Amino acid sequence: MSPPGPQQDLVQRNPDGSLTKETLKRAMKAFRRRLKLTREEDENRLGHDAMTSGRKSAIVGIKPPEQYPQEVWDALVELGRLRRIESGVYEITEG
Repeated sequence: MSPPGPQQDLVQRNPDGSLTKETLKRAMKAFRRRLKLTREEDENRLGHDAMTSGRKSAIVGIKPPEQYPQEVWDALVELGRLRRIESGVYEITEG
């Protein structure tokens, strides 16, 4: 397991200092995976099984994975891929 906090080897930069497309793509993939797992945990905790109503999780936003620095999440907000919904919590934008 990796240590908590940003890992600089995950963050690659273009010669002009901006974040690479690959870095942003990996960060979005990590965000989606964390959101999916969080929703699944919530659904399991609510006692969903084959005999219940099958209600979906109401979770729409999460704190992003810590292995990427705040700068990456800010860049994804600027690009319109994520939306900040409260302090430190983000959701995926539609479209």
